[in-house]
Amino acid sequence: MAEGLKRRETPLVDRLVVIGPGLIGSSILRAARATGLAHTLVTTDAHSGVRERARELSLADEVPDTSAEAVAGADIVILCVPVGAIASVVAEIADHLKPGAIVSDVGSVKGCVVEKAGPLLPKSVHLVPAHPVAGTEYSGPDSGFATLFVNRWSIITPPEGADAEAIAKIAALWETIGANVEFMSAHHHDRVLAITSHVPHLIAYNIVGTAADLEEITQSEVIKFSAGGFRDFTRIASSDPTMWRDVFLNNKDAVLEMLGRFNEDIAALARAIRWSDGDALFELFTRTRAIRRNIIELGQETAEPDFGRKKG
Repeated sequence: MAEGLKRRETPLVDRLVVIGPGLIGSSILRAARATGLAHTLVTTDAHSGVRERARELSLADEVPDTSAEAVAGADIVILCVPVGAIASVVAEIADHLKPGAIVSDVGSVKGCVVEKAGPLLPKSVHLVPAHPVAGTEYSGPDSGFATLFVNRWSIITPPEGADAEAIAKIAALWETIGANVEFMSAHHHDRVLAITSHVPHLIAYNIVGTAADLEEITQSEVIKFSAGGFRDFTRIASSDPTMWRDVFLNNKDAVLEMLGRFNEDIAALARAIRWSDGDALFELFTRTRAIRRNIIELGQETAEPDFGRKKG
């Protein structure tokens, strides 16, 4: 048994389907296998090579060729595809879902899931979106691991009037595979994630892009002399480009709002540097350092030197 996970005495559901066995999807499947979450695990993907690799890794008991085939008889279906693809996948599977089935997802934007996917589902099917706040910069079926969600947060954003039993079942799923569960509205989730995840990724992509475009600094120098800060930006900026393109296009209002605030704060910081206002700089750096300590205290990072990242 993977550390931090416990096997259930009885499965939560008979048939669990994961569409898209990438980092998140394959980790759900591995954790579900380790905990006895379902009698039968099913996965599929639009790409034949991913389906074949899922079979080779024995990620699931069944790997059908289409999503429509995969969801037949499913109790819970988790969509682990880019946010921009969720509506098209829901349209494909809607007529093949049994009454009472629960459809969830793992996307980093929730408002668009409720607005675009919800109307496509039959009234007899329950939509309970969720977002596990966990991951790495790697992708694909080989990148997942069973303990990815242990002591991480999974935010559940039920639409208004969602079935209470369906919500409880999705909460139990995430708790079984190690996550801490939080509930909030889709709108509030998207504003929170805009500042805690989406804007930081945008900044990382921009800084790495700026470094690559500097004519007087060669790319080899950027790589050779990367200090910890820039190195960590490159880690963030190496995340799946399709996923992040869809995140920004589907959470544009919240991201633009937070970018506006960020630009105002950057302007104030530039003034402090220009006018040698050391007190203002020291106050900001002290305040942000305290936030970092709080993150460590909540168990969302490590206090090890260099945050536990391996050398070399």
